[in-house]
Amino acid sequence: MHVLKFGGTSVGSVENITKVIQILEDYKKSQPVICVVSAVGGITDKLLKAGHLAQTKDESYLSEYKTIKDIHLNILSRLIPNVDKAVLDKLNTKLDNLKSLLDGIYLINELSPKTSDKLVSFGELLSSYIITETMKSKGIDVVRKNTQELIITNDNFTKAEVNYNTTYKNIQEYFSNSTQGVTILPGFVSKSQQGEITTLGRGGSDFTAALVASALEADTLEIWTDVSGMYTANPKLVKQAYPIKKLSYQEAMELSHFGAKVLYPPTVQPVLDKNIPIVIKNTMEPDADGTYIAHEQTNNLTVRGISNINDISLLTLEGSGMVGIPGFSKRLFEVLANYKINVVFITQASSEHSICFGVNKADANQAKEKIDQAFEYEITQHKINPIVIETDLSIVALIGDNMKSHQGISGKMFSTLGKNNINVRAIAQGASEKNISAVISEHDVKKALNTLHEVFFEVKTKQLNVFITGVGNVGERLVEQIKQQKKYLKDNLKINLRVIGLSNSRQMVFDEDGISLKNWKAVLSTGETASLEGFFKTAKAMNLRNSIFVDVTANKDVANLYANYLKESIAVVACNKIACSDTFDKYNQLKYLSRKYNAPFLFETNVGAGLPVIDTLNNLIASGDKVTSIQAVLSGSLNFVFNNFNDTTKFHDVVKQAQAEGYTEPDPRIDLSGVDVARKILILARESGTVMELEDITNDSFLTKANLESDSVDDFYKTLIDDDAHFQKLFAQADEKGSKLKYVAEFNEGKAKVGLKEIPQGHPFYNLEGKDNIVMFYTQRYKEQPMIIKGAGAGADVTASGLFADIIRIGND
Repeated sequence: MHVLKFGGTSVGSVENITKVIQILEDYKKSQPVICVVSAVGGITDKLLKAGHLAQTKDESYLSEYKTIKDIHLNILSRLIPNVDKAVLDKLNTKLDNLKSLLDGIYLINELSPKTSDKLVSFGELLSSYIITETMKSKGIDVVRKNTQELIITNDNFTKAEVNYNTTYKNIQEYFSNSTQGVTILPGFVSKSQQGEITTLGRGGSDFTAALVASALEADTLEIWTDVSGMYTANPKLVKQAYPIKKLSYQEAMELSHFGAKVLYPPTVQPVLDKNIPIVIKNTMEPDADGTYIAHEQTNNLTVRGISNINDISLLTLEGSGMVGIPGFSKRLFEVLANYKINVVFITQASSEHSICFGVNKADANQAKEKIDQAFEYEITQHKINPIVIETDLSIVALIGDNMKSHQGISGKMFSTLGKNNINVRAIAQGASEKNISAVISEHDVKKALNTLHEVFFEVKTKQLNVFITGVGNVGERLVEQIKQQKKYLKDNLKINLRVIGLSNSRQMVFDEDGISLKNWKAVLSTGETASLEGFFKTAKAMNLRNSIFVDVTANKDVANLYANYLKESIAVVACNKIACSDTFDKYNQLKYLSRKYNAPFLFETNVGAGLPVIDTLNNLIASGDKVTSIQAVLSGSLNFVFNNFNDTTKFHDVVKQAQAEGYTEPDPRIDLSGVDVARKILILARESGTVMELEDITNDSFLTKANLESDSVDDFYKTLIDDDAHFQKLFAQADEKGSKLKYVAEFNEGKAKVGLKEIPQGHPFYNLEGKDNIVMFYTQRYKEQPMIIKGAGAGADVTASGLFADIIRIGND
């Protein structure tokens, strides 16, 4: 005997009902089939809505009724185009009975639990009738049996308790004489011992099927729904989630309790007692394996699934008067039980100073009111505090039978949440260790589920979600490098790098699934108007795990937003030097926020473009070394200029060439004034542990007064022509000594300076070619011979590669 149950989605449309009938035909070829059906998808809610409208004297209940009627008549007419008049009349009679009930509710303004059960029972009675008559019209050997004649309960309306002895006897007697190939049963509905209509509560159709399977000791119970089994996480929130092939009964109950809606927890008990396996199947994909649920241990996997419950409020009873006093917990939970308030989460510290518990948010205010009343004396005596409510929370849970035999699961769970700035408000873990639950903000649920799923279920692949502001010269190269290396990163470094947001000075665009980099320029050109604040707010609202903000600008306003990103645990990668060369307090604050919110703040390209200057310095400091002095040529643009300037060239022309080739800022005064180099040595000094401000650095400028006081870039270039003799003189003086001009940054004994120097032959700086940079670190370990880092220090490609390296560094963290 096959026992199958089909949910509301499975019978929610003509197309799906047709699939259900095909499945039943296939099954009955081997042995008789019992099919339990839910109401047509959404009808139960519509029935309740119509009832509440009628109760409040709102005549729009008639419109709601008409919608319900039209849905059923439309389904019948499409399933049986030439429907027999008797069949149609019988359906209309059932619908007329529904209207009469609604009219009665309207007249007497009453919708008691008893009446509510009568009202919602129409859903299953109507759907089961339509499906049965459709199968009969196709010549299938089928009968419909009203389960109200089989399942007997008490009179606890809306959630009736089953009389198992009578119910099992009724089911066994009926099916012992049944000869039909298919028997259709309406789920959810039942009758009391006094003959009143009752219902089995939420998930009652599953329960109906389980009762039938248990009474008849079926080989399996199949629950057919719109997904291919129970998933490792909610597939609507976690796209990487996949069906779990096997689960134990306990694991299935834990997952279903925590929001896996394909199975209702009480369903498990009747079949668990008889050791009858449950199979979760997909009506839309009948050939998919689904999930097999049974007693036996499934395998050695630790975490079997991740689930969640939303709409949770956390209530805390706290006070020193609770310590060592027996009975507080009993009194607390008796109050909740008396008012039928279900507790879904409990935790109490061993100090006994507080008890924390979670309830549905709809019950929170009533729970507080009743508990405060019950403990009024203790509250007035200041022995305990009034109940405190926290709202907009969710519970996220790891489920698995084998978690108890594996160390570190809890630590892994909470460290993963912490790294993504997901604050845990409360924790519960039973001694059985089948479930580890954490209460978090509802806003963080999607990020939490994806983060945990990545850690516990995916093949060591870490997803990075990147938001890039400034896709000009360097930014464009960065995007192209990401595009080129995306597959390599995934295959070799197990990093799934997705560009989620892009912005230039005009437009910005976002895609939570990742922007296609094949035509990203065209996509960006159709984006919304760019806004620095809007870019931040969107990145924050998306709340994606492992988010990284990349600043490829030289904009002060962008730099001023770093703190906002870090506070949201969004990592910051910047080639923009403004933030780290601002006041020491601001620099220090960003470092502090990075530590506090576990959000990396990386700015390797602030000094030396793609050269590992800052990373090397940090490693020296971390290993216990101490920097005594730094000597460096830190401007690729200035090095390019002085390497190409001689007595046969004009200084103006060389600077123009450097700008044209992208080695200087759009305003070359930034480079030539020495401010850019001063910022770089300031950053290195600070990273060495020195408190220093930009104004503390001595800047020996080689520019003339006219150059420095120029009003615009064009005016600046004009002054370079006018003062060419000044620059020729600088070259001649150095050349006469056999030296070369290099713009040098120095840090020594807590002081720093920058300026043009004549470098003699034999010095490490002498043969520095093109746009190269060089940094020499003298430390306690490198006293005589410095540690030298040398290479290209300017250019779009190398700067982009430095930014890319910082992104990868975060991914490897």
